[in-house]
Amino acid sequence: MARKPVPGTQAGLVVGELEEFDDSTRAHSTLAAGPVRDLPKRPFNFRRWLAATGWRHVVGIVMVAFSLFPIVFVISSSLNPNGTLTGSNALFSKIGFDSYVRILTDPQVPFTTWFANTLVISGITALLTVFLGALAAYSFSRMRFTGRRFGLIGIVVVQMFPQLLAVVAIFLLMSAIGDLFPAIGLNTHIGLIMVYLGGALGVNTFLMYGFFNTIPVSIDEAAKIDGAGHARIFFTIVLRLVAPILAVVALLSFIASVNEFVVASVLLIDTDKQTLAVGLTKLVSNPRYADWSAFSAGAVIAALPVVALFLFLQKYIVGGLTAGAVK
Repeated sequence: MARKPVPGTQAGLVVGELEEFDDSTRAHSTLAAGPVRDLPKRPFNFRRWLAATGWRHVVGIVMVAFSLFPIVFVISSSLNPNGTLTGSNALFSKIGFDSYVRILTDPQVPFTTWFANTLVISGITALLTVFLGALAAYSFSRMRFTGRRFGLIGIVVVQMFPQLLAVVAIFLLMSAIGDLFPAIGLNTHIGLIMVYLGGALGVNTFLMYGFFNTIPVSIDEAAKIDGAGHARIFFTIVLRLVAPILAVVALLSFIASVNEFVVASVLLIDTDKQTLAVGLTKLVSNPRYADWSAFSAGAVIAALPVVALFLFLQKYIVGGLTAGAVK
């Protein structure tokens, strides 16, 4: 008569594992051989679905409708040939392109000039903001020098005060600079770009500084061993790794420059040098007749470059976030 292995011993453990394996094999074979019955589905309960996940869909639909309504209203107003907002309460009650034709062909409204000025000023401001901000952020992130901590704190403190408080000081400063260097003073695009760069450089530098800190320093050290200097590391390695934040800063700077009104209205005096934000305001500044239809048409056209830039930079943002810097 064969003896059974004692439980707890090495032989007993081996036999127990074999028995469990045989049982599981038999169970799988039984399930495979026999017919598999589907479990009955629970009937749909609207209240249970609404309490679990449905309320999220409801909130999302409400937020989307709330966000899209101003855009739809502006488009409807731009297609209204009456030129007023009171007749645009019924969305798309009247459709016509008279306002677009009027704003593009009216000799008293140099819309194309305003549009070109806006693109030039916003494009140059975005490029220089990204370049100068990246240089400053790389210096604060990778180098240790006297006044580094004070500079970072100063950037944060300065951004606490809105640029609107400095409009008078900016006007007096640009007026004094214009007496010595007329090319960068009042009523010049270069002067306005310099003011935009000074206002946006601080917050963008601090934003990029935090992103630069996420790049491992070991990459810089490996490049230095191969003989690369700071300039080569910055332009050939680091800038490619921080592409997402560069795209974000460029987009935000471009949008801010397109929508900025206060500083541009103070510094730009001549009509042919003004931007869209300043020029379109003249269409509705007359209390007797405000051409809101043409204003809405201009606003729709002004939004096209912003949408195009966002769609162009979106793939770089997604590609930079999904690609790993270090394997």
